[in-house]
Amino acid sequence: MTISDFPETKDDDSVLKPTETVTQDVVFGEITEDGPNYRNVSFPGTIILMMKTQIGLGVLSIPMAFDYLGIVPGVICLCAIAVVTTWSDYVIGTFKLNHREVYGIDDAAALIFGPIGRWALSVIFCLYWVFVSGSGILGISIGLNALSTHGTCTAVFSMAAAILGFCFSSVRTLGRVTWLAWIGLPCILVAVMIVTIAVALRDRPAAAPMTEGPWVSDVKMFGNPSFTEGVTAVCNLVFAFSGTPGFFAIISEMRNPRQYTPAMLVCQGGVTTIYSVVGCVVYYYCGSYVSSPALGSAGGTIKQIAYGFALPGLIVTTTIVTHVRPHMQIPAKYIFVHLLRGSRHLNSNSLVHWGCWLGCTFGVTVVAYIIASSIPIFDSLVSLIGSLLGTILCFQPYGCMWLYDNWGKAKGSSRSWLIMVGFSIVVIVVGLS
Repeated sequence: MTISDFPETKDDDSVLKPTETVTQDVVFGEITEDGPNYRNVSFPGTIILMMKTQIGLGVLSIPMAFDYLGIVPGVICLCAIAVVTTWSDYVIGTFKLNHREVYGIDDAAALIFGPIGRWALSVIFCLYWVFVSGSGILGISIGLNALSTHGTCTAVFSMAAAILGFCFSSVRTLGRVTWLAWIGLPCILVAVMIVTIAVALRDRPAAAPMTEGPWVSDVKMFGNPSFTEGVTAVCNLVFAFSGTPGFFAIISEMRNPRQYTPAMLVCQGGVTTIYSVVGCVVYYYCGSYVSSPALGSAGGTIKQIAYGFALPGLIVTTTIVTHVRPHMQIPAKYIFVHLLRGSRHLNSNSLVHWGCWLGCTFGVTVVAYIIASSIPIFDSLVSLIGSLLGTILCFQPYGCMWLYDNWGKAKGSSRSWLIMVGFSIVVIVVGLS
């Protein structure tokens, strides 16, 4: 049986039976039992991969962002970014179904802007995920420092984090990495919940001065940030939803890509709720003495316990963002697919296949390690990623993609079409700011 693209298409929209095997994919070419199956991510697996792509390092910086902005503006900005990124995620699904040869955001840019667009988005895309991998390595090294009470220098822990990320991210397919996400997501959520509950039960946050009498949080409903603080806070919130470009790779490896939208909505709804609750509770009880990463806000013992749970989640995050953000092997998987696309080595277990794949993951890991060592302050690295590259990859391309697919579909310039054109242009402009 040979299928040019998605195996799920039938008259009744049902999924093909397990005995029916995809042998041909527009992106991955011929898929055989002798090679890796790049189309093996289930609906639950899609949700967990999406949530692990979003929930990771970003959640640890949200309370600090609320400290800069205040709770009310902070929640409003968080929800606004959630709405825009959810729309961007939706556009990814529709664009992929309309253009099945697209694997990554650079393929979309090539359709819209030509070779120059592909080159520009390729560079930005790879830089972004390498920087995110670097923040993952930095987060793991901070956790190892906390658990060992600074038993050795940070450089050693960063090297250990890089080695762990390389080993796990060298798994080739999303389907096989899904089980890591099932471990990593609960671990990071448990760690965050431990800190959230602990700060509510303590008489004061760990960084607050010891004074006589009860300590009162200096929480602000409305902040008065400087320009730099305001930009830093918004960039941190953008970073928290920065899994958006990684959704291209996830839908490309789904068994039934038509289930992408419901999976994405479940993911975004859950992620936004978790971010809002954690950000508000931790900041409410810690005020200006909140730590970044937030896991350090409840004191030494709780910090060690939280990082004990969080480390598997941080390792999985680094795995996913090094891989495609698994598929997140994003930079590595992206480079790998584009190097071998159209070659028999892409779907074989040949020496060229393995050499190219391990070379990609190793190269990304080395560069990420250098970044983590050069910018050892978590909040500064997260803000830098969000400000330089976050909006470019989470906002602007999707406005262009919607206009590309729908510009010629105006039915007498209907009101709904005009509204969506206006919204797409606004998203593009906001991404420039």
